[in-house]
Formats: sequence, C-alpha cells, structure tokens
Amino acid sequence: MAKWLVVGLGNPGQSYADNRHNIGAMVVAELARRGRANWRTHRLLRADLAHVLVGPTGTGAVGPDLERVELARPRSYMNESGGPVKAVLGQAKLRPSHLVVVHDELDLALGQLRVKFGGGDNGHNGLKSIRARLGQGDYYRVRCGVDRPTGRQDVVDWVLSDFGRAQGEARDELVALAADAVEVLISQGLEATQQRFNS
Repeated sequence: MAKWLVVGLGNPGQSYADNRHNIGAMVVAELARRGRANWRTHRLLRADLAHVLVGPTGTGAVGPDLERVELARPRSYMNESGGPVKAVLGQAKLRPSHLVVVHDELDLALGQLRVKFGGGDNGHNGLKSIRARLGQGDYYRVRCGVDRPTGRQDVVDWVLSDFGRAQGEARDELVALAADAVEVLISQGLEATQQRFNS
C-alpha cells in the first residue's frame, strides 16, 4: 500500500504536453522514468497511475527505508483536477497530509522552485478544484516557476502556450530539480527540502 500520493497537474492530450501549465505532469513523468515505472490508465479514477519506491538515494532505490509512492496524472482538465485527486486518495486510503501536488507557479521566475505545506491557491484553477473537492488545502505543494507573461499577453494564453525553444534547457533543469525535491520531501521531510530547494 502506498504511503504517499504525488500528483502532477496538467491538461490531458498531446496538444497540451509541453504547455507551461503541464510542468507538474512533466515532473511526475520524470519520477516514473527514474523508477522505471509503467503508467496504467484507471478510467473510473480518471487518472494515469504508476508505483515507485523512493528512498534516501532517490526514486527506484533499493534497500531499507523505502517509501512506496503512487504517482498520478489526472485525466481531467486542470480546473477539474480535484475529482481525480480525491478519487485516487480514497483508493489509496491516504489523507491529504500525505499528498504532494506539483504545479506551475506564475509568481516564480522560470527555474525557481518553492516547496511548502498548505496555504492559498493563488488563483490556480487546479489547486482551487482540489480544495473544493477535499474541503481543505492542507497538503504539500511543489511550486515550479514558469514566470509571468510580459506586455499585454493574457495569463491563460501564457500558461497554455508551450515553452519556447530557447527555454527548453531551463524547463528540463526545472523538471529534474522538482523531481529531486519530491524525493527529498518524501525521504527527509519538509524542513530539509526547503533548506535545499527553496530559491
């Protein structure tokens, strides 16, 4: 039985795959890759799921002190993320205090990262939906900076646009960094994670 649920927020479908809004889904995909895990689609839960083991040496570790972790990518649109998150939490028999949500953050520059427990939703529709369905916001968040648009570009258009070619390296570095942060959060706790990763 899993001890943690790590959810990567995004929109389903190939057309959204490289959107800024999908950075959370990219991070859980990286964790699945590290753990050599296969994704399974659960139609009733409306999510893709994968199991990995996380230990002091990272995802896919062997030996003692391993945590069994369920990775999830909701198969709903961002503003309906709460339904699949609640369903998977229930299926795994986990409390929100063992939920980690990885998501894009406009108030952080591209490449910056913050990890915290609880707090507001800061206008993020995925977080709003999770709060509405769970009735609370007391879970861990890994906030991945995607920056704000410049000039008059609409925020929605910005987060639903792809990372530019020049931003590809920064995107990949952020995905790897966020995956590292999830591993440390699960294996060492919030304080150690914040000291190491909160930029």
